[in-house]
Amino acid sequence: MKYIQGTTDFYIEENTVLSLGKFDGIHRGHELLLEHLSAKKETGLAAVIFTFDIPPRRNVAHVEAKVLTTNEEKKEMFEHLGMDYLVECPFTEEIMHMEPERFIEKLVRQLHARCIVAGEDFRFGHNRAGDAQTLRDCANRYGYEVIVVGKKKEGDRDISSTYVREEIEQGRIGMANRLLGYRYFVTGLVEHGNQLGRRLGIPTINQLPPQEKLLPPNGVYVTEVYIDEKRYRGITNVGKKPTVGTDNPTGVETHLLDFREDVYDRMVTVEFLTRIRGERKFPSVDALREQMMSDIAFARAFFK
Repeated sequence: MKYIQGTTDFYIEENTVLSLGKFDGIHRGHELLLEHLSAKKETGLAAVIFTFDIPPRRNVAHVEAKVLTTNEEKKEMFEHLGMDYLVECPFTEEIMHMEPERFIEKLVRQLHARCIVAGEDFRFGHNRAGDAQTLRDCANRYGYEVIVVGKKKEGDRDISSTYVREEIEQGRIGMANRLLGYRYFVTGLVEHGNQLGRRLGIPTINQLPPQEKLLPPNGVYVTEVYIDEKRYRGITNVGKKPTVGTDNPTGVETHLLDFREDVYDRMVTVEFLTRIRGERKFPSVDALREQMMSDIAFARAFFK
């Protein structure tokens, strides 16, 4: 997959089918969009995902938006899904104030779009004035096909990034994973910690996810961890480790069951399966160790 970022002068030579959106989480609601892209790819068009390099809400509403998938995670997922191009367009003042038809003309001219696939609620252009009907109205003029995709539901509610985010923020990992169609995950380098786990005989690996990454509520979770494409089982604490300090950054700390290798400075993916408990401050390190042993026993029973 070719990755185009950091420029509004993006250009693709070959004819394309493209889908536009935030694609935060790449959840089950996106499946039909991606199926249409794959089908059009079989006809000879290059499959393109067009998105912005930051959540537009941060620029438009000045809200610091947490994301389900970081740009790097999104890139890995789209490559795995067989997309040919990922275009991350900077959300500049020019783009923010571009009228819908001019935006369409830019996509057709610079990306050779012959088909545009969008959700029925997709909005674009200055003041979000463009929508699916705008895409239809301009199709003949600019020479592209339009495919508008309806919403997929879970029960009586539309599957959306907002819905997934709500479930994660409430610690309802099982439902979040159901909406996503895969396990919610954090990917990052293993960093050096304070070695407390090792001194307790329960060594852990430590990650500090990017600030924009949405984390589940502070607490302990049953997880599965991928290191060099090998899977390991574990328990993961999300939080600030209040028992051993008051000024710790929020991190992701994982004990891998039956694993003792050194994995410092390696990329690791932690997938969340279920929540065990909330984060607590224990009266002593011995009390913390006793609770960790209980958490490990819970995880072993869960996997059985």
